[in-house]
Amino acid sequence: MREVRDVKIFSGTSNRDLAEKIAEKCGLKLSEAEVIRFSDGECYIKIDETVRGMDVYVIQSTSRPVNENLMELLIFIDALRRASARTINAIIPYYGYARQDRKASPREPITAKLVANLLTIAGCARVLTMDLHADQIQGFFDIPLDNMQGLPLMAKYFKDKKINNDDLVVVSPDLGGVKRARKLAERLDCKLAIIDKRRPKPNIAEVMNVIGEIEGKIAIFIDDIIDTAGTLSTGISAIHERGAREIYACCTHGIFSEPAIKRLREAPVKEIIMTDTIALPKEKKIDKIKILSVDEIFAEAISRIVNHLSISELFEKK
Repeated sequence: MREVRDVKIFSGTSNRDLAEKIAEKCGLKLSEAEVIRFSDGECYIKIDETVRGMDVYVIQSTSRPVNENLMELLIFIDALRRASARTINAIIPYYGYARQDRKASPREPITAKLVANLLTIAGCARVLTMDLHADQIQGFFDIPLDNMQGLPLMAKYFKDKKINNDDLVVVSPDLGGVKRARKLAERLDCKLAIIDKRRPKPNIAEVMNVIGEIEGKIAIFIDDIIDTAGTLSTGISAIHERGAREIYACCTHGIFSEPAIKRLREAPVKEIIMTDTIALPKEKKIDKIKILSVDEIFAEAISRIVNHLSISELFEKK
């Protein structure tokens, strides 16, 4: 990694542990700022050191509580803009509201676009995020957006296990996730399977069929988000019933809303591999969960931006 100069890194309150690791990888310490919440819920931020003429990075996942963390980020950006920072770059490891990316029925908002507008108007010059729920969200921004990928981390994790390629199969939870699953299958040089399901009611999924060879295989179930783990547990049960020898599940963003942890404990899955884009509370850390850090990816991205180098090279197959 090249030297990072004239850069300051600040952290919001949503994922300070990740922010500290990113700053350390850049050879920097987190810069000082006060984040205070008043009794009525208002957020106040004071920058405690000069940022005039500096390239500044603010690290804040817009995860639960989504609205509070998003508002905190916007206020942070405004404070830095008024303090004459040269550029303000938002690192949003998990981009909240990404699932509201289109109008599926009349009179619905496209909130992913609204959030993009808010960030731009606040004074953000660039956004770095990871594994957007929908690629088209990149087009919602009129400023540069770099969409980092967690998939190479997961591919390396399974390669290090030295599992025979012929024993592996990557499973997509639905047709919409085929592109992601295929990329992992290509990196692991193994076969692909797809779960065909329907949704008779909101938040209820029924598996209609599993396309691909599952019996006797070590199956890797991949998705970008695990929220209530309904899709995951249904899919795992389906491939378990069809004779999968061993099952792993992986995702970039572990939201884990209730009853996700209960479902994961009961599911016939050996490991759940996720990244630290969202801080996982201690009470939700179970033995099955393995966390891979994205600190080096974001630190290298900062270094490449500062030194005017290509970011896409980070994700080329090795």
